[in-house]
Amino acid sequence: MNVLIIDYGMSNLGSVRRAFEECGAEVSISADPADLDQAERIVLPGVGAFPDGMAHLNAAGWPDKLRQTLTNPDIHLLGICLGMQLLATQGHENEATTGLGLIPGEVVRLDPDSTNERIPHVGWNEVHFTRPHPLTSGIKDGTDFYFVHSYHFRTTDAAHALANTPYCGGFTSIVSAGNVMGAQFHPEKSSRPGFQIIRNFLSR
Repeated sequence: MNVLIIDYGMSNLGSVRRAFEECGAEVSISADPADLDQAERIVLPGVGAFPDGMAHLNAAGWPDKLRQTLTNPDIHLLGICLGMQLLATQGHENEATTGLGLIPGEVVRLDPDSTNERIPHVGWNEVHFTRPHPLTSGIKDGTDFYFVHSYHFRTTDAAHALANTPYCGGFTSIVSAGNVMGAQFHPEKSSRPGFQIIRNFLSR
């Protein structure tokens, strides 16, 4: 399986690459949208702020090429952390920013329910599935994954929310719409369950 990891200057690409290679993928990292023509799977990682992420993607010409490539239902994309958030219609981090619009929704700041809930949300937390999906096959409901984030994806259509996590009143931790998927947690840092997510993404 040929996997292209998008390099737009806002991620630790090495750890993502190693995780996908350990799961059997042939991985390339590219800063050139034209390389999407050779990809069977696309990974959009990311760490940082939503406006900066979109600025980098737009400057390199990724959005239009991504939308064109994903009209092929056999090509799948996985967004990770900020990469998942960038799939949204709009983000509200510091300023309103137009996202990729691949899954309708908006990205808003986590709102703590109590003084015990700290922002950013860092560490291991439960993920509960709202419905069966190939991306989560073989993973027990309530499994812990590793998170680092201050904002979350609020989907327009509840059917696009594949899982949620009980923190700050609950937030969507996996999104899915057709051949586009996203995980708010870091699969590459989430031990065996995270690697199962990666294998499922590669095999679906």
